[in-house]
Amino acid sequence: MAAPREAPERRPFGRRFLTDPARLFQHNAWDNVEWSEEQEASARSKVQENSSQLLPQDKQEEYEVNAKRYWDDFYKIHENGFFKDRHWLFTEFPELAPNRNPSQNGDSVHEFSNKEESNNEGLGSCENGHCSLETRAENQLNLIKSTPKICTEELATQNYSERNQSDGDYPGSSASYRILEVGCGAGNTVFPILQTNNDPGLFVYCCDFSTTAVDLVQNNAEYDSSRCFAFVHDLCNDQSPFPMPDVSLDVVILIFVLSAILPEKMQSIVNRLSRLLKPGGMILLRDYGRYDLAQLRFKKGQCLSDNFYVRGDGTRVYFFTQDELDDLFTTAGLEKIQNLVDRRLQVNRGKQMTMYRVWIQCKYRKPAAPQL
Repeated sequence: MAAPREAPERRPFGRRFLTDPARLFQHNAWDNVEWSEEQEASARSKVQENSSQLLPQDKQEEYEVNAKRYWDDFYKIHENGFFKDRHWLFTEFPELAPNRNPSQNGDSVHEFSNKEESNNEGLGSCENGHCSLETRAENQLNLIKSTPKICTEELATQNYSERNQSDGDYPGSSASYRILEVGCGAGNTVFPILQTNNDPGLFVYCCDFSTTAVDLVQNNAEYDSSRCFAFVHDLCNDQSPFPMPDVSLDVVILIFVLSAILPEKMQSIVNRLSRLLKPGGMILLRDYGRYDLAQLRFKKGQCLSDNFYVRGDGTRVYFFTQDELDDLFTTAGLEKIQNLVDRRLQVNRGKQMTMYRVWIQCKYRKPAAPQL
């Protein structure tokens, strides 16, 4: 009897390199794609063109004043169907997984999982300027059909103040490892963490500007108040309290969040988040990079300022360079562990389309307390 044929070895995600252009449409995505000088020049030209006409100042102020309403509308329309659960997090950020190794050197990490393999024909879907590698998925979070919880920021603020007046008694105060996700949306990061990391000492906080988003998280079947605390929070309001004290968090997660904030407010926000970290705690970030597909697709008249745009639905987005992010984090007193550009070539095999994505991934750590 002939020996059974072994299945060909599958190349690990994050290590799929396009060396033969003839194989372009054999996979849904290729990693570490080098841009030619012509491609870089073309991207620069498109950005110069779409940013040549800025929105009037009164319109810009309107988008700032109504920012919360635009994000509420986004989640009312899409609920939890726009983004897929981010199970790739544990490859990119092992600090979030069981048996974590927070001291891992960040220079060699480049394993962003191509989760688009499962829904290949929807790649790079864009709607109102929201371009995502995460396709519009069917409802995966199994919302509980019940009366929404009240989670207005005014009520939350009152509750936080009452908690903080008691002696160190706050949600998650007894935990040994605390994670905060800022901009949690419908929970596509929080729930994979809770499902994957069964550390009994783990407690996860998650917050969002949008009351609708926090309602979606709190009303999810996976929401467990003994392990998680979701709350409404306005990062841009310095007086908006957090439920936990300073120097209490091990990890802060920023996944495509900082880019949605007015650029001149970013530094004060990073400063404030850094104060929440314990010595040795880390901020983990993944966000849009300069000349990403989403930036190149904006039309003239959607630009607010350099590399900052408004989408068709009123939400806003900034496109970073590595140096800009490094300045934000180091000014806040954090030290660089990782700061890399992920240039990805996504392929829609059905439509024979190619889409060049640019993301930046960072890890910055609060220096350990000096030993006496």
